[in-house]
Amino acid sequence: MTNNETPEKRPLDFIRQIIAEDLKTGKHSGVVTRFPPEPNGFLHIGHAKSICLNFGVGEEFNGRCNLRFDDTNPSKEEEAYVEAIEKDVAWLGFNWGEKPHYASNYFAQLYDFAIELIKMGKAYVCQLSAGDVRTYRGTLTEPGKESPYRSRSIDENIDLFTKMKAGEFADGTHVLRAKIDMSSPNLNMRDPVLYRILNVAHHRTGDTWKIYPMYDYTHCLSDMLEGVTHSLCTLEFEDHRPLYNWVLDTLQTPCHPRQIEFSRLNLTYTVLSKRKLLKMVEGKHVEGWDDPRMLTISGLRRRGYTPAAIRNFCKIIGIGKSDSRIDMGVLENEIRNDLNERAPRRMCVLDPVKVIIDNFPEDLIENVTGKNHPQNPEMGERTIPFTKELYIERADFMEEPSRKYRRLGPGREVRLRYGFLVQYASHVKDEKSGEITEIHCTYDPESKGGSAPDGRKVKGTIHWVSATAGVPVEIKLYDRLFTEADPEADKDTDFLSFLNKDSMITLDKAVGEPCLADLHPGESVQFERQGYFCVDSKDVNTGKILFNRTVTLRDSWSTKSK
Repeated sequence: MTNNETPEKRPLDFIRQIIAEDLKTGKHSGVVTRFPPEPNGFLHIGHAKSICLNFGVGEEFNGRCNLRFDDTNPSKEEEAYVEAIEKDVAWLGFNWGEKPHYASNYFAQLYDFAIELIKMGKAYVCQLSAGDVRTYRGTLTEPGKESPYRSRSIDENIDLFTKMKAGEFADGTHVLRAKIDMSSPNLNMRDPVLYRILNVAHHRTGDTWKIYPMYDYTHCLSDMLEGVTHSLCTLEFEDHRPLYNWVLDTLQTPCHPRQIEFSRLNLTYTVLSKRKLLKMVEGKHVEGWDDPRMLTISGLRRRGYTPAAIRNFCKIIGIGKSDSRIDMGVLENEIRNDLNERAPRRMCVLDPVKVIIDNFPEDLIENVTGKNHPQNPEMGERTIPFTKELYIERADFMEEPSRKYRRLGPGREVRLRYGFLVQYASHVKDEKSGEITEIHCTYDPESKGGSAPDGRKVKGTIHWVSATAGVPVEIKLYDRLFTEADPEADKDTDFLSFLNKDSMITLDKAVGEPCLADLHPGESVQFERQGYFCVDSKDVNTGKILFNRTVTLRDSWSTKSK
């Protein structure tokens, strides 16, 4: 099992309680779920919640979960999206068996079911325009009005539907509608559209079909054909459940899956709508679907998130019946917890200023030893070259340090992590800008490893990198994509107006210790005192090692935004 637990070892959420009861009473002998993404975009963290639920339930109850692509709208679908979705689900650690399923596999059967509904007098071809269909549907307080085409004969409906399939009509001129109840208090039951004409080639079936089934019609029948026992959906499909049941009951199908709704995931400082994510991609507000600022699964992967952290996050937030907004810090805390255990420690100076050790031999390279992980000695050690010229963080030097300042400055001695104790001597400033260009120090040759031979106490410890042996690094610092916790709260304001202009900052002068050159794309490290970083998985030829900041060492956003 993915989470190394069984349903008996932890409290069951309401969905697992239903499934456990169904198995106990013999209603079902096994469990089959499905994850049905539309291949019209990349998956995001909200989909991860559904993936973990559907595949998790299948594993926990010794059943299975089908990956089924809802490929019923070829005008918005691409094979590239199919490949990206398969990669994301597999990366999260789930297996859908020999091959994925597709709604398009059932197009012929869905068509036959539609013919059957027509023959039963339960479906008809309507020629109202899309606008008129909406007008005739009525409102929440007023009943709908029947279409003038509702009373067509069965033979006429079959003839027209057959011609729709043959491509004899233009897009938007005819639809097939269910004949249910135009006065139903549920608008989804007021003669919903089952089929529409789309003269668009399909990425799997080509030009075979000129008509395509709607989601509500396709979903329930695909579930039935695959023997799904529990169809788990987010809450926006709750009002669609009566239609789900109507189709299956009317056709008297041999299998009738149970649809159960749960709350969708909402996170602060982001949007989780594929339509809005696509708008950001197409508007070039981000650098593609896998932009590390996007909470797509591919973006999180590129940023350095791990499958374990995402699965743990989905487990912690749980499954509920009402929508809520989860603080982004909950997700970030899970990746901190995960990387804290597994990420090796390294030193990297993001904003370097040169330090010259005046009494250090000119050509000497003194190798010092650093722990790869302070709490995990089994991760070993590494060798770090210490040379006459070093880099430290510009923020680790102050010309007029306060009494509580623990770093380098006039009259101060600090410990260079794993290296030596150094004492401030002088510094040099640029005459025009006033910027400090060099800091001169002396070192204690007997303090290798950072311990004072005479036992004196040195309170400050800072990280450093050799100026001559270090490797050039480019750093992307990522922050919240939006400045507002809920960028969709004001329906009259475009959510894009809340984009955070500082959500990505590039540091192109950073220098890291030499062993960073041995890392591979996707590998993560902790830069000591800085945060967790991941080698960018995109091949960008800059002559530098590219790192994306995964997460800071602690959540500073709430403090920073006050």
